Amino acid sequence: MYVERAERLRRAMDEQDIDVLLLSVGPDLPWLTGYEAMPLERLTMLVVPRDDRATLVLPGLEAPRVVERPDLFGLRPWQETEDPVAIVAGLVEPAATAAIGDRTWARFLVDLQSALASTRFVRASSVVGPLRARKDAAEVAALARAAAAADRVAAQLQGGDVPLVGRSEAEVSADLGHRLLAEGHHRVNFAIVAAGPNAASPHHDPGSRRIEAGDVVLCDFGGTLATDGGAGYCSDITRCVHIGDPPAEVAEIYAVLREAQAAAVAAATVGTPCEAVDAAARRIIADAGYGDRFVHRTGHGIGVEEHEDPYIVCGNATPLEAGHAFSIEPGIYLPGRWGARLEDIVVATPDGPRPLNQADHGMAVVEA
Repeated sequence: MYVERAERLRRAMDEQDIDVLLLSVGPDLPWLTGYEAMPLERLTMLVVPRDDRATLVLPGLEAPRVVERPDLFGLRPWQETEDPVAIVAGLVEPAATAAIGDRTWARFLVDLQSALASTRFVRASSVVGPLRARKDAAEVAALARAAAAADRVAAQLQGGDVPLVGRSEAEVSADLGHRLLAEGHHRVNFAIVAAGPNAASPHHDPGSRRIEAGDVVLCDFGGTLATDGGAGYCSDITRCVHIGDPPAEVAEIYAVLREAQAAAVAAATVGTPCEAVDAAARRIIADAGYGDRFVHRTGHGIGVEEHEDPYIVCGNATPLEAGHAFSIEPGIYLPGRWGARLEDIVVATPDGPRPLNQADHGMAVVEA
């Protein structure tokens, strides 16, 4: 798997005339090697020449954490008295163009630019991003496992198994996180719980507000589920519940939201521009009179990161390709009152859009 990715990477480097790729902290490194670097002040850098073997430069005390892959890279541990920037520069020179990971700390980029004055630096995302966006069968299977685990937590929420009334948003958020871990995730990335007026804030930070009868409770949660190969893959799902029977306005607006979400999923076919998928959801919400209450993009790509290419947003004319995986999550928000969002992860396939989430799409009514 990793060797095949490295081959694809080098072909992309050749097409873009990139002499060397430099990957430090961030998701590109585990995607390519299975190794996730700790975000330390000590430099870790995978140096990938276009025509030679890669070298993983890392702190000596971190070397025991690496699963060695001799067919993919060699190890160059550095000791506390060595200069890791000089080591990397020695492996890079005399490269004319270096693509460096977007998450690389600025201190290291500045030092490398000083050490390699004749080298032009560009973003590695232009090389790695399109490769990571096209998931292979193993990656789709990993995303499906993560989605199924999140579905099980969503079903517990919708079935009334997660106590709500009288608990704070923060308490419910922690509960959802624990349930994600119990369902197989090794890390919780986020667990938004927004009740009543707080649900009108798309990225609300769960706080001390206690959930009460009559609330819409918006729950958006996801994490990372580990794979045998090293890099984990993410889940991301949003479902809303209502404490008691919802009033007519809530039911009517949620019906619009559900129609918009289904339309965007159906539009997400191979060859369709990302912005056209966004428009499919936005048109229905605008026609219902709530266009100005849909305040964010319709979706984002997902993989080893919870947010990555492709982005389902107006202005992105990139056509969907087989293997693209992304969220479809329109929302309607009424400031000071309530809000709702409905989200699934979808994969574009030659046979049409494949939703990975199967949890019920209705606004569940719970009593506690």
